[in-house]
Parts: sequence; C-alpha cells; structure tokens
Amino acid sequence: MGAVLAAVLGASLMGCSSTGGKRAEERAEQAAAEGRSAVNTPRWTFAMVTHSGDGDTFWDIVQKGADMAAKKDNINFLYSHNDEAQQQAQLVQAAIDKKVDGLIVTLAKPDAMKAVVAKAAKAGIPVITVNSGSAESKKFGALTHIGQDESIAGEAVGDELNTRGRKKALCILHEQGNVGHEQRCAGAKKTFDGEMQNLYVEGTNMPDVQASIEAKLQADKDIDAVVTLGAPFADAAVKAKETAGSKAEVDTFDLNAKVAAELKAKTLGFAVDQQPYLQGYEAVDLLWLYRYNRNVLGGGLPVLTGPQVITSKDAGQLAQYTDRGTR
Repeated sequence: MGAVLAAVLGASLMGCSSTGGKRAEERAEQAAAEGRSAVNTPRWTFAMVTHSGDGDTFWDIVQKGADMAAKKDNINFLYSHNDEAQQQAQLVQAAIDKKVDGLIVTLAKPDAMKAVVAKAAKAGIPVITVNSGSAESKKFGALTHIGQDESIAGEAVGDELNTRGRKKALCILHEQGNVGHEQRCAGAKKTFDGEMQNLYVEGTNMPDVQASIEAKLQADKDIDAVVTLGAPFADAAVKAKETAGSKAEVDTFDLNAKVAAELKAKTLGFAVDQQPYLQGYEAVDLLWLYRYNRNVLGGGLPVLTGPQVITSKDAGQLAQYTDRGTR
C-alpha cells in the first residue's frame, strides 16, 4: 500500500512540475519582462551572502535563480559575497543592521558564521542556508537548508567510479577549510572500491591548479580518475591530463556550458549536478512563503537539489539550459 501511495504521489508531483511549474515560470518570466512582479505582496528586502561569487559560473547560476524568484515575488534582492569567512560574517552583520526581512547564507566555514546567524535569528530575521552547511543549518537557527547533501553526493561519485571500473582516483580540493569539499571527497572515498587520494591546490591560482595535478599524474601513472569539486577546475584537470600524458578519466562536481560541451565530446566522464539555479530560486521563494504564509519546507531536513549524475548521453538535452546560464 505504501509503495502504491508513493508511486501515486510521485506521479502527481511529476505532473505538477511539468505543467504547473512550467506555467509558474512562464508567468514569472512574463512579469519580469513587463517590469512587474507576479504577486501583490509587500516589497520585502532579502539579502543573500555567500562565500564565493562574481566570476564563478556556479554562483552566477545561483544568482540568476534568486533574481528570477525575487522579480516574481516583488522582492528587493541584495547580493554580496566574500571568500574570507570573517568578511562574509561581517557582510551578514551589515544585512542584519539594515533590518532586512529575510537572509540567505552559505556555511562553507560554519564556525565563523555561527554567532552572526544566531544574531539574525534572535533579531527575528528568518534565515535559510544554501549550498553548504546542511549539518549545521538547523543548529544555527535557520528555517531550512537548500542544496545537496555533500556526503551523499560524494558517495554517488564513488559508486559511479566503481561502475566505470576505476581503481585509483585523485580528489582535488581547491579551498582548504571548506567542510562541504571535505565531505565530498570523504563520501567518494567511502563508497569507492579502489584507492582515493586527496590533493589540495590553491583554487585562486588556476595555473598552479593545473601544474599540481599534472605533477601528480606524472608521478603516479596508476591514477585512472581525477575528480574536481567545481566546474572551472575540470578544464584545468583536462589540460593537466594532456600535458602529463595520462589516460586518467576526468570527472567533476557541478555543471556549466563548458562542462556540458566536454561531456558531449566525452572529454569528461561525468558531472554531479546540484542544480544551483534551484538553490537561489527556492531560497528566495521559501523566504517569501515564510513571510507571506509562515510556510516551511523540509520538516527539519534539508531540501535536496542534488546529486544528479550527468553523462554524455544527458549533456545534449541540457545544452539549451547551460547555454542560457541556468544549468
């Protein structure tokens, strides 16, 4: 009986996402094109403060999703970011001082964010966390977390590497101290039947990233898989593989237009998509729902947007969306 009910609910949700969801997006796009909102509610101000931003294709997509939802929901949307944890916390404090009506934050380095997120909650500002920090979100006082469970995403990578018959893998961490990155590599190592090593690189210096991967591949010819934790680093790994004369397969977390093209060309093996557009869009939308109707999704658990394993056979279907910068 439970299985039948689940199947019926699943079919119902699929129907909603393919019809109602499409109509909602069309209404939002039409309203945005006409310079108006799709709702008649107060013009609340929501702030999003992340640990990374401009120039990063992933965060560009997050912002596009948030911007679309903000236009639809009549929201004054403020965005800021800083890759230094203490600076990010100061940006959150600035948003609190402005008395914003809602706050969206990432918890890549949760210890630095704990106090200021608690301040927001104490001030009566509803907080939603996105992308990183799912384990800390509820403890810090946030309404819910939107993103993928990084450990589960990592485990999916390990399983996929097993399916592909890989035996020795290299996991590239480009931001030391980022708990989500550590969880990804640890999850992959947990389910991977072969040997997995971590390689820490300086993510702000792409030539250094490429050189570090190249040196490792030259030193160890048994490495047959390289896993990067972000789309921009996949290209550096591909170049490193070529210059090192390695036959290792390059795989990556996250998706953008270049990754989709490389998947289609089979330059990359697979990508793990956490749907960043959804993270931005749903964060704004759920804050609006909370302000308007005190709705909360997740039931105390994260609202998952991934992982979805994308391969060459999927890349063509996503091309139109990656080209417009929403996948």
